[in-house]
This record gives sequence, C-alpha cells and structure tokens, in this order.
Amino acid sequence: MSSAADPRSGLTTLGFVGLGAMGAPMVRRLLGAGHRVLVHDLNAVAVAAAVSAGAEGRGSPAAVAMEAQVVLVSLPTPDVVRAVALGAGGLAEGGALQVYVDLSTTGAQVAVQVAAGLAARGVVALDAPVSGGVAGAEAGTLSVMAAGDPAAFERVRPVLQAIGSNTVLVGEKVGLGQTLKLVNNLLAATTWAAACEALAMGAKAGLDPELMVGVINKSSGRSFPTERFAAGPVLTRRFDFGFRMELMAKDMRLALQEAEALGLVMPTSRAAQMLYGLAMAGGGGKGDVTKLARVTEGWAEVEIAASRRNEG
Repeated sequence: MSSAADPRSGLTTLGFVGLGAMGAPMVRRLLGAGHRVLVHDLNAVAVAAAVSAGAEGRGSPAAVAMEAQVVLVSLPTPDVVRAVALGAGGLAEGGALQVYVDLSTTGAQVAVQVAAGLAARGVVALDAPVSGGVAGAEAGTLSVMAAGDPAAFERVRPVLQAIGSNTVLVGEKVGLGQTLKLVNNLLAATTWAAACEALAMGAKAGLDPELMVGVINKSSGRSFPTERFAAGPVLTRRFDFGFRMELMAKDMRLALQEAEALGLVMPTSRAAQMLYGLAMAGGGGKGDVTKLARVTEGWAEVEIAASRRNEG
C-alpha cells in the first residue's frame, strides 16, 4: 500500500502538523525524499519557511487530513496533541486520513486515548516518538520508536526512514513507543543532572573544565550528555543544543507519572527532577536544557567553561 498520490506529479502526498525545532527539519527531509508535504502550524513564519522549502500550507489540521492519507505530527504537549488530533478543526475531521503518526513525546496514556478516538473514524494510529535532537532531525539520523499495527508501520516505514536511520517497531500495543521514549529521556535527563553536579565539583576543586570533560568522555563516566551537552554547548557557553528545558522537564514528569502508575519507586530520577524544578523556578524554562549547568555553577561559584588560553 502507499499513501495518496499527487495526480500532478505522482509523488507521495503526506501531511505534517507542527513545524517547531524538530518538525521543520523533518519536513525538509521528507521534501528532500521526493514527497509532496502539506503542512500546518499556528506560527505563520514557520509555515512560510516550510512553503519556501517546497511544502504547501493548509489552514487547519482538518484541511491537511482532507487531502493526505498519512499525516505526521510533531507537537509540544499532550494537550496540543489531543486538540490537533481530536478537537474542532482537527485531523479526525479530515476525510482522507487513514494513518496518523505521532512523532511527539506525550506519554502512553494520551497515545492510547488519541488512538481510540481516531479508530472511531476508521483511522489507524501509530505512536512513533523520536530521539536524536535537532541535529539528528537535520541529518535524518533520528531514532524512531514506533508502536501499533504492524501493517500500518510497514506502510509508513519508508517515510519514517527518511527522518530516522534507526526506525524500529517496538511493539504492537499503542503507547509502547511513548514508554520507550520516556525511559530514554528520563535516563538522559537524570544523567545530565548528575553530570552538572559532578562537573561543578571538579571545576570548584580547580580542574580545568575543558580537560576534565575531555578525559571523562574517554573514560567510564562518559554519556550522551557529557559528549553532546557539556563538550559543546556548555564549554563554549553557547547553550545551544536545541531542546528547551521545559520540554525535558515535561518528559521527566510524564515518565515519573507512568512509573507511578506501574507501582514503581524512582528515587534517583525524582532527586534529579528537583534540579530541573530549580532551573524552571529561576525562569529557565524557555532556555536550552544545557543551561541546567548554570544551577550547579551558581552553587559552586564557578563556570564550566573552556580555557581561553588558545584565543587569538
């Protein structure tokens, strides 16, 4: 099976709702793969940028789903996902829609609710959250953790492979993709909190931060956060990984809510969550997740910054 074809060009027609930091580069990857892409976002500037890259703008999610049999969404919160999928003017009102693919991180409960709502309209839903950051979206190297109907997954697999080099069906139960993404992000967030404390400790003791991070990243303490958060954005003071603090905090909250529903105690992760709470309380929610280091820098009265000895 294939998704709807544009009679003018024969290219596969896709819908895409949500043109934020992750959605915009994913749309560019889909356009580069030869797809006709119909897009919608509340941000007119984002829509204009996508149109300039070759996409076609539409005035609502419903308008997108009136033409595209396969629609992907990349949205910031569970409430927005529910509204786009099932609300007034939402995807459920589009008569062409057959397969809905949610690339957002919303939690298993919302994935199940949305899938049930769309099933009543004859639409198959896949939850397929992604990991790899903006750089991965730009390069098409994301991990895509899909869950749901295997036939629907096979139908959209070539589409997902345009954005993700590691595209996997993790289970047939809707929501399992969300659970795996939350497990992944909880681990990354907790590891980053511990790294911020450890790096501030080393800097306070007098270690050169650049040397310290370099050694760690060749030793047993290395992790994605030390390699991709500390080694670049923090040492350079650019704080530009490209993922907002409030979104990481949201993912932690969703993960811990799911853990609680499973009857699990997560003391280490809950302790790490406190550090994000302090950063958020200090007004850092809209800032990059790498700015979490500023909390522990403030306590230690140090900066985890690269040496300036080679400047000039």
